[in-house]
Amino acid sequence: MEELPKKLQKKLQKREEKNAIRRLPKGNTRVDFSSNDYLGFARSEKIFNRTGEILEEKEICNNGATGSRLLSGNHGLYTDTEAYLAKFHNAESALIFNSGYDANLGFFSSVPQRGDVILYDEFIHASIRDGIALSNAKSYKFTHNSIYDLEKRLQKIRSDESYTESVEIYIVTESVFSMDGDVPYLSGLVDFCKKNKYHLVVDEAHAIGVFGEKGCGLVQEQGFEDVIFARINTFGKALGCHGAVILGSKQLKRYLVNFARSFIYTTGLPPHTLATIKAAYAELADTSAIKKLHNNISVFNTVVETKNLTSIFIDSVSAVHCCIISGNEKVKRIASLIQEKGFDVKPILSPTVPEGKERLRFCLHSYNNQDEIEDVLDVLATFVSD
Repeated sequence: MEELPKKLQKKLQKREEKNAIRRLPKGNTRVDFSSNDYLGFARSEKIFNRTGEILEEKEICNNGATGSRLLSGNHGLYTDTEAYLAKFHNAESALIFNSGYDANLGFFSSVPQRGDVILYDEFIHASIRDGIALSNAKSYKFTHNSIYDLEKRLQKIRSDESYTESVEIYIVTESVFSMDGDVPYLSGLVDFCKKNKYHLVVDEAHAIGVFGEKGCGLVQEQGFEDVIFARINTFGKALGCHGAVILGSKQLKRYLVNFARSFIYTTGLPPHTLATIKAAYAELADTSAIKKLHNNISVFNTVVETKNLTSIFIDSVSAVHCCIISGNEKVKRIASLIQEKGFDVKPILSPTVPEGKERLRFCLHSYNNQDEIEDVLDVLATFVSD
């Protein structure tokens, strides 16, 4: 085989030197504290069987979509599922994308126009950053969860000679941050954007299935669905399947169908995936898994406190809890020791997170039990005190 170009070899070498090289992990039988399957839906036999029933009821036996949705791939389950999602999430319309990455790429590369301004939380997900990078709009980050810093940056932008009233301003945040597990002051952001006629965009990837009635998300839980320009929900976390949806106005959906390149130029999702999404959402009606998850979150926070670990954990009421252990080498070593004890806890290294903010990321699930939570934190306490 042809060798990798030397420039690329050097990039890999630099990452090796920083002890930050990424490798595909092997499967394991450890206690799961790393996956995004918060409610256990990815392993649900009930959802698996219901998916098959939906396909049988619709007399669908296709393995693939056969093309992009604008050509041959817009099978009937798309219409049904988008209508279902719009109703569930109190939205005027819903447009399904192949993944959360595709949704963020498509939205941010096409909606903000040349001369417009995007302000995004500094801890926003990489897929949003990549979408913004493809946009012709100007973009600026603001300090994590700081409306004060956001306002300061906007004052500076508005004072610029090139600023005019025709400039559209988009404010971007997540309702639960994937690498910290914390939440923004959503009501403050809503008030701020309403007052100034800015467009608020919220990624709810880690809130769906976790917060709100029947797992509807933080935006709906707080009653803001009518005043937010766009919500981006993904199905690969608590819903345990694949794909994503952008919720907004009918005009926004029409625009995205015409201009979002990651929607236009890709083969649609197969019918089986759409049926799985419907089956997973229907399962949210049984809130027992959500209640178990919240009980485990409460137990985890209590045990963190009793073991005097509070100072190294980021405050979180979500399913994501992060323990800051600075340095790639150190956090990898402690993660390895915890894994040897039978717990699947993953280290998050720089450059994924800022240097000095490396961490162990604990993901909680409805199927974890109190003994597992106490045991993994007991092991952590032993190793961080060494």
